[in-house]
Amino acid sequence: MVRDAHATRERILAAGNDLILKQGFAATSLDQILAVAEVTKGAFFHHFESKAALGEALMERFLVSDRELLETVFARAQALSSDPLQQLLVAFGLIQEMFSSLTEPHAGCLIAAFSYQEELMTPKSLASCADQLRLWRARIAAKLREAAELHPPRIELDIEATADLLNTIVEGGFVMSKTLDDPRLIAGQIQQLRNYLALVFGVQVPQAGA
Repeated sequence: MVRDAHATRERILAAGNDLILKQGFAATSLDQILAVAEVTKGAFFHHFESKAALGEALMERFLVSDRELLETVFARAQALSSDPLQQLLVAFGLIQEMFSSLTEPHAGCLIAAFSYQEELMTPKSLASCADQLRLWRARIAAKLREAAELHPPRIELDIEATADLLNTIVEGGFVMSKTLDDPRLIAGQIQQLRNYLALVFGVQVPQAGA
């Protein structure tokens, strides 16, 4: 029974995630989620007290996977190089490689989906969105500061603004990729970011994923 309950909850989460990314939180009805998940309304309310509560659970689920991605790419980069700038370029290369494998435009990001309809979201969900963006900013900014100690930038560099570039590119890339029906667009934009950093610090760009 516990296993069945967990499977039911996961089906609801998966259905909600896919529908919200495709059509937005407001346009996604409870009936649609129930139909895709193939569960009853009673089953839904056994796990979630409201659609907003489902939104909180979806964000928590997303944050777990996103933090795992953050830790994985930086751990891999640190294992491949002791130079903080190369670590950053390699980490971005690994993310670029991930997006390079897409065969159709990415579905998008829950952070963007929730932020676009903030009036419908709980304060907890919105705070989680902001915290996650700050986490990426802090990790990248720390590497940029270390890199600047070893490789003085050729131009004045705003560390915090530069640290936000990856998230800005990826989030904007979701929109561009969908609109232009180009699954390669995000990977190409991350390559431009890597080129920019290499020019700023006067180094060579390693191959994507290396």
